Amino acid sequence: MWIANDWKDYQIIDCSEGEKLERWGNYILLRPDPQVLWNTPKKDPAWNKLNGHYHRSSKGGGEWEFMDLPEQWSIQYKELTFNLKPFAFKHTGLFPEQATNWDWFGNLIKNANREIKVLNLFAYTGGATLAAAKAGAKVTHVDASKGMVTWAKENAVSSGLGDAPIRWLVDDCVKFVERELRRGNRYDGIIMDPPSYGRGPKGEIWKLEEKIHPFIELTSELLSDNPLFYLVNSYTTGLAPAVLSYMISTEVVTKHGGKVEAQEIGLPVKTSGLVLPCGASGRWTK
Repeated sequence: MWIANDWKDYQIIDCSEGEKLERWGNYILLRPDPQVLWNTPKKDPAWNKLNGHYHRSSKGGGEWEFMDLPEQWSIQYKELTFNLKPFAFKHTGLFPEQATNWDWFGNLIKNANREIKVLNLFAYTGGATLAAAKAGAKVTHVDASKGMVTWAKENAVSSGLGDAPIRWLVDDCVKFVERELRRGNRYDGIIMDPPSYGRGPKGEIWKLEEKIHPFIELTSELLSDNPLFYLVNSYTTGLAPAVLSYMISTEVVTKHGGKVEAQEIGLPVKTSGLVLPCGASGRWTK
């Protein structure tokens, strides 16, 4: 498992009864997590010091209960700053486990000794975009949500990357890739973090299990003649690391050689010393 264990401003304090107790900077949140299938004694005093609690509804969805939480606050990961705010369906605007991927491709970019062009698809609030830009890459950031792209720009400014070479685009990722292929544009690194289910700006429907392999095939054509890396992340529990590995091998290794690794990614839990699984990633590099 690849573990994001270099955080100072974020921590999973404990997990029990389908929920994870987290510290986001100075604030304690309690949120549901489908991987927490165990019940253990809640001994840490933080269980009784919540700033916010997302209650899952038996009918689907849920709602936040706020005790003492600002509308927005920020945390840091190394040299990056992220603005957080609780919004629909339990999220805060950041997936901390992705830091293990940021470190991986950040080191590749820093050590490449050449200009690296990176494409970040389904780019959300820009964690991977900022990590790539901080490492020295020129980045194209694509997400179907205008609100998410705006949020990502705010994170860039907070991280001192407001003038970095980042191209911000609100677009359907599949249609954007198809246009880039026609235009002849190519990238040295591709990052994608596709949702299990989603809709594009014009109502285009995305279902991961149906779309992911054709999309990997399509995006593999966007790699340059001397590509550096290719990364696919998935939160869909049914998509095993081996499946990611097979798909990337089929489409990328056959064209460019190199090797693929795929693992679960996770976050350490303070109280138990366990690691909470948070999806899987498939990585290709030469």
